[in-house]
Amino acid sequence: MSRILVIRSSANGEASVSNRLIDAYLAAHPEAHVTERDLDANPVPHVTSASLAGIGRHAPEGDKFAETRALQDTLIAEVFDADLVVIGLPMYNFGMPSTLKSWFDFVGRAGTTFQYTAQGPEGLVKGKKAVIAHARAGKYDDASGFPFALAHTKALLSFIGITAVETVIAEGMAFGPDAAEAAIRNAVTQIANIA
Repeated sequence: MSRILVIRSSANGEASVSNRLIDAYLAAHPEAHVTERDLDANPVPHVTSASLAGIGRHAPEGDKFAETRALQDTLIAEVFDADLVVIGLPMYNFGMPSTLKSWFDFVGRAGTTFQYTAQGPEGLVKGKKAVIAHARAGKYDDASGFPFALAHTKALLSFIGITAVETVIAEGMAFGPDAAEAAIRNAVTQIANIA
């Protein structure tokens, strides 16, 4: 039985297109063991001066950082326990939601999920795959590097070692209800067919 970690980052709740794509993927894989992390309902805190040391390689002793370190340990364990990470990625102002960036900030720990070597950084999360369920209002040429949401998400996954990434995009949500629904139907079909 495959183990799937689902990361939902949309603030749109029931109206979320990325959540709808995630649901279609899960419906096509009912045998999987699923762990869900809803970053809208339970956001990972943003990194601040009070928490930064707690998510570093060597966390300082003391109660001040214990809660931060415990959350980071939990989030990292969820990634290592999964065979597949499914990320819901709506695009906000051309980037990923800040809640998703916070999740990546906590998951990235030097010496645990990546390390620096003489040849450069090396991701330590080996043998995992990812599916990105991406939703956006406009239509874009991702090869140009703009907008940043998808490229940034893929780069962060690759940095920790997850390089086998499939992406399904529902775009043109702002082009009217008919165009949006057609785009969603197409993306739902695509994501449900990913093995």
